Amino acid sequence: MKPARIVILTVAVAAAGLAGLLAMRLAGARNVVPQIAAVVEKERTVDVMVASANLPIGSRLGDQSARWMPWPEGSVVKGLITQKEHPDALKDMAGAVVRMPIFEGEPIREEKVADSNSRILSALLPSGKRAVATEISVATGAGGFILPNDRVDVIMVRKGDTQKYNTETVLSNVRVLAIDQQIEEKQDGTKSVVGTTATLELTPDQTKVLAVAQQMADRLSLALRSIADAQEADTDAADYLLTGDSGASVVQVIKSGAIVSNGTQAKAQ
Repeated sequence: MKPARIVILTVAVAAAGLAGLLAMRLAGARNVVPQIAAVVEKERTVDVMVASANLPIGSRLGDQSARWMPWPEGSVVKGLITQKEHPDALKDMAGAVVRMPIFEGEPIREEKVADSNSRILSALLPSGKRAVATEISVATGAGGFILPNDRVDVIMVRKGDTQKYNTETVLSNVRVLAIDQQIEEKQDGTKSVVGTTATLELTPDQTKVLAVAQQMADRLSLALRSIADAQEADTDAADYLLTGDSGASVVQVIKSGAIVSNGTQAKAQ
């Protein structure tokens, strides 16, 4: 064999050996990867009382409607009922009246329920409000589509001096507490409630306005408001029904053909 070929063959063998060695080293380097164990610290939890089902207004808490659920300790806020602070809450609050809708899995807050000894309707009334009933019909109650917890305007219709009818909105955006004695939406899929009496949530002044309007009106109608109006003011009322032009209360007494009004007598016409 010629010396040149021997040199070429020797160089080729050496190069192949060197390439194999480099390949083995690279493979070994890939396998030597430091294993770093990730340490995850689990957040501490607290058992919080939550609803086991959807609870409408007026329903009562019971064994099937409330339970304990783990809740992140850092997310517990004032008002939530915890097992640590109230270990017997499920038993103690059995029969409590739900004042605002609570959905399944939602924490039960103290302000959303009332004492189990409370009467249902009085438990639903916020402090300072009154429950007042007014007669309705299909024609005056939005065709029977007004439901408890809806918002309505109260419109008074009365005949004027010229035999024309006048309409006035005497109450605006007030909440309907009940239709007849039903204080929640029907659960059987029925959506309309055709009743004869609507119970409204009013302020003391609104209560007086409604009482006067019921005496003056030929008819009172309820106009259903959009749910989008729920945040608007609900304390407006036609206060002029209670006061005279000067703003003072007017008391008129007819005696012996004379009208006595605020201490002033005028001859009756």
